[in-house]
Amino acid sequence: MDRAMVARVVNVLLGIWLMAAPNLLGYGTPASTNDRIVGPLIITFATVAMWEATRSVRWANLPLGLWLLLAPWLLGYTSTALINSMAVGLVVVLLSLVHGEISGRYGGGWRSLVQSN
Repeated sequence: MDRAMVARVVNVLLGIWLMAAPNLLGYGTPASTNDRIVGPLIITFATVAMWEATRSVRWANLPLGLWLLLAPWLLGYTSTALINSMAVGLVVVLLSLVHGEISGRYGGGWRSLVQSN
């Protein structure tokens, strides 16, 4: 498994953790609501980005990770939720920067429909 795939798998696991963390760590709203919205989004984008042709979708997790870093300050989290959000947000941001190798060419936009001689 290459490093890009490992990064996506870890992001999927972090998304699952975000959905479970409010119950496991015992914190409530607004942090629990935020985690249960952001978690599935992280899972979705990380899963789509696992394939080489859609690898650029990984960038969608970057603003989600940044939001997790800002949300505690904007929404007034408790200390447990703050630490969890900051840690998960930082790792999601860092893993979103892992690009991996692309061995094939996919798509090409409108230019691929019209071949010039």
